[in-house]
Amino acid sequence: MLAVALLCFLVGSVVSRADASSGASGPVVVNFDVPVDPGSSTLMADAVATAKSTGAPAIVIEMNTPGGYLSDMLDIVASIQQANQSGIPTYTYVPPDALAASAGSYIAMASNEILMGPGSEIGPSTPIVEGGTTLDQNHTEDAMLSLMVSLAQMWGRNATAAQAMVLSDIAYSAADANQYHLAEGNASTLQGALSQFGLGPSYTVVQEGVYDQLLSALSDPNLYGILILLGAIAIVLDLWHPTFVLSIGGAIALVAGLVGAEVVGSSLLGLAVILTGVVLMILELWQGHGFAMMGGAVVGALGVYLLFQGVQYSSSTLVDYTQVEAVVVGAVGVLGGLYIRWIVAPLRRRRSITGPEALVGKQAVAVSPTEVRVEGVIWRAKSLSGGLGQGDTVTVKAVEGLVLLVEKGAKGQTSSA
Repeated sequence: MLAVALLCFLVGSVVSRADASSGASGPVVVNFDVPVDPGSSTLMADAVATAKSTGAPAIVIEMNTPGGYLSDMLDIVASIQQANQSGIPTYTYVPPDALAASAGSYIAMASNEILMGPGSEIGPSTPIVEGGTTLDQNHTEDAMLSLMVSLAQMWGRNATAAQAMVLSDIAYSAADANQYHLAEGNASTLQGALSQFGLGPSYTVVQEGVYDQLLSALSDPNLYGILILLGAIAIVLDLWHPTFVLSIGGAIALVAGLVGAEVVGSSLLGLAVILTGVVLMILELWQGHGFAMMGGAVVGALGVYLLFQGVQYSSSTLVDYTQVEAVVVGAVGVLGGLYIRWIVAPLRRRRSITGPEALVGKQAVAVSPTEVRVEGVIWRAKSLSGGLGQGDTVTVKAVEGLVLLVEKGAKGQTSSA
C-alpha cells in the first residue's frame, strides 16, 4: 500500500509538471501562492528547468506568500541566480492584496524587476530563530541583512529601505515600495505586468505538483512530529488488539513523519525525545498496565514542541505552534493507555483463565503414573516430585503444551477432582 501511494504521488507530480510545461513558447509563470518550504523550493527548481528546456524568454514569479524557511529561501534565490546565469531573467509580480512577506521579500529582491498590485505588500523581513539564543538570533539577522542589502544593490534598488525591512521589521505597501524604489512599478493584472516586463500575453504556468505538496505538508514540524507519535501509538495499540489496519496506517504515518523530519533537518533533541516516547510506548507490550503508553505519549508530545528548537524561518504564521496540538496528541496517548489498562488487558486476562493456563494452582488426582484427572478431565501429566501413584493428590504447577506439570501433595490423599 505504501509503495502504491508513493507511485501515485510521483505519477501525479510528473503529470502535473508535464501539463504545465507543454505547448507554450512564452515566459514561465510560477504560481507561488505557497509558503517558502521544501515543496516550493522544488517548484522553483522545476520552473528553471522548464524555462531552459522550452527556451522561455523569462520566468515570472506570481507571488503571494507569508514566508517560510530561510534554508529553502536561499535555495530559491540560488535557482533565480542560476536562471540569470543561463540568460533567463526572473521577474516578480505581487498581485493585488497579495504578500511578498518575510522569506518572500528576499526572493522578490533577488529578481530582475518587481511589480506590485494595489493593496499588496513586501516585507517585513526580520528572521526568527525559534528557541535559539540571542547570539543565534543576532548572527542570523546579520547574515540576512547582508543578503538583503546585496540583493537590493545588485538590481539598483534602495538599499536603505531594504535594510529597514530586516532591521525594523517594516512592510511596504505597493505605493510605498514604488515611491522608495524597492519595486519598479505597479500593475493591476498579470497581463499588465507581463506587458511591462516586455513579454507577450501567452505563457506557461508551473505550479506545485502532488510530490511538491507532499514535501510542503511534511515539512511542517507540527505535522511530522504528530505523525511519528500517532504512528507509534497506532502500532502499539494494534499489537495489543490485532487488526492490522492500525499497523498499516501507523507504519505509513511513522515513515511519513521520519521523512518530514529529514526534509526539514529538524532538531535532534526533539527527535530524540519523541523516539524516547516511542520506546516507552513499545514497552507497554510487556508491561500491560497502560502507564508506559501514557508516559510515552506525554514525553512524545514534549518532543513535538522541541522539534521547533533551532528552526530558522521568517514568518511566525508558518510554524506557529500551539500547545493545543501537544495536548491533543498527549491526550490520544493517555486514552490509548487507559484503553489498554481498562479494556484490553482485562480481556486478555479473562481469555487466559479460560484455557489450560487456568488449571495452574488447581488440585488433581493421579489416575496413572502419567495421567491426572482435574475438573473431570484426564490430562497427561509429568510429576515434579517423584513418581505418581494412583489416587495421589497433586497440584498443577504449570502447563507445557498439553502436559500438566504437577507436584504431589499429601501421600495417600484422595480427591473427587
